[in-house]
Amino acid sequence: MTIVKRNINSPYFPDWLEDFFSGEVFNPLIKSRVSSVPMVNVFENDNSFRIEVAVPGMNKEDIKINIDNDIIKISAELESELENENEKCTKREYSYNSFSRSFTLPESADTEKIDAKSVDGVLKITIKKKQEDIVKPPRKIDIK
Repeated sequence: MTIVKRNINSPYFPDWLEDFFSGEVFNPLIKSRVSSVPMVNVFENDNSFRIEVAVPGMNKEDIKINIDNDIIKISAELESELENENEKCTKREYSYNSFSRSFTLPESADTEKIDAKSVDGVLKITIKKKQEDIVKPPRKIDIK
């Protein structure tokens, strides 16, 4: 399965610079909306592909999964949480207000047979392979 990132970090703007500019020093300059990308695992077996996305704290109603021209797009957008007036958050690292991840599906993927479920903060998307692309185990032919 080929991963196509739609939110690519620029090679001209290294990760350490992004960490610096998004840290406490420049926090007042950053927009109130935080956009972050959750971690993803992609698996393949003889019958299907599976994409697992870490989405802790999100309900299945918050997540959208769309397919367009063999590209599967997983996205979510949450309203900002109201903070307690008696507390000030000095650092927030695990808040996804919005994200979008896209993957190009191979030709062997059957886009009509896709299942998705969310279990314990992990979104699991299973995409079946087309019948003609399923690898059949070798078998022995007896000679008569």
